[in-house]
Amino acid sequence: MPTKVLIVDDSSFFRKRLKEIIESDPTMSVVGEAKDGKEGVDMTVKLRPDVITMDVEMPVMDGITSVKEIMAKCPTPVLMFSSLTHEGASATFKALEAGAIDFMPKNFDDIAHRREDATKALIQSIKTVSRSRVRRVVSSTLSSARPATSTVASARLATTTAARPSLATATTARPGAASTLSRPSTLASRTAPASAPASSSASATSGAALGQFKKISDLLVQDPGVPAAAKKFTFGDHKAETTAFRKSGKTHKIVAIGSSTGGPIALQEIIPKLPKLNVPVIVVQHMPGSFTQTFASRLDGMSQLHVVEGKDGDILEPGTCYIAPGGKQMIFEKVGVQTRIRIITDQGKLTYNPCVDVTFASLAQIYDSKVLGMILTGMGSDGCEGCSILKKKGSVIWAQNEETCVVYGMPQAIVNAGVAELVLPLQEIAPSIVKEMS
Repeated sequence: MPTKVLIVDDSSFFRKRLKEIIESDPTMSVVGEAKDGKEGVDMTVKLRPDVITMDVEMPVMDGITSVKEIMAKCPTPVLMFSSLTHEGASATFKALEAGAIDFMPKNFDDIAHRREDATKALIQSIKTVSRSRVRRVVSSTLSSARPATSTVASARLATTTAARPSLATATTARPGAASTLSRPSTLASRTAPASAPASSSASATSGAALGQFKKISDLLVQDPGVPAAAKKFTFGDHKAETTAFRKSGKTHKIVAIGSSTGGPIALQEIIPKLPKLNVPVIVVQHMPGSFTQTFASRLDGMSQLHVVEGKDGDILEPGTCYIAPGGKQMIFEKVGVQTRIRIITDQGKLTYNPCVDVTFASLAQIYDSKVLGMILTGMGSDGCEGCSILKKKGSVIWAQNEETCVVYGMPQAIVNAGVAELVLPLQEIAPSIVKEMS
């Protein structure tokens, strides 16, 4: 049976084009179209679609409220479409909190001209979301995370919010799309003063950074768009038993996390529950360039860790979490006893921008056996090769277990490769990090 799709959008033009694109794939069928969120809820209950595409901003009932009602009445996988503004990004994250699985930037130009790369990305996203696990416990998960925010973090948010400018609108595409992702103007860096001199000398070492990136990408990619890790296994039906936490006894100088579909909510379950660690934390989440700054600010407001979007030239500081910027690659270079972030624009060789494999492979060159790495929910196998490289160096690797993943792809890859030392439920990852680092 074809995958049944319900389209919820107030634009008749968008609904028409979206239907044409979806039904160009013989494995999918549009079973209904709703012009607002209320109609979307009613048609979901009546038609029981396999997946819903949902606009964020609509009359009568907006997308966020609609998702909440759908999850309460008839839980169904939802793919959100949102504008590329700061407000659109903020609304999208609220929709994910309400229960939506994933999102795509709403680009009328792509839909109107049915660009091949955008069409493929859209169809792939709908298929991925349709096969994902609907999280009925999203609300309780988030409410349990928020109490971890300390009064100090709340006060810091209140005093810094007024100084933060809005993000500029940017034109972007899905991270897997072939087109280059544009990045909006970023907020002023709040890193420690030590990073300022590094930024000023960044251009002098750009050649070295590009050379390092080429070595890493050549190591990971044998054919354009096909990570080396993808050739080493097939997913099959392999399942891993959830393991009880056991301390490795190793010393870690950095924590690294990779995630994709379902990752934003999983990260909100982990980062806000961590204390201000005495090491840096690196996060690579597949996300468009116009969303990572908003996501970092959002996490920063609910965490004891200081959360920022990584910027070229930043020096890694303990107690700070760096989110890899969407549409770019994040690698690192040694500067004396410090480590500096280098942000590179990929030339189309890699499927994901940012790519977990690239960042993890770069960390392996600097930190050797002293990385605590983990892979969370996500489609595909990104992170498998990077984790394999870290594992060979002696670092410790964890995977999120299947039962708590929205999509059990990336964690399954490292389990299949025999790289994961622990397989943990999402809710146990933050306390396990604290125990491991103590």
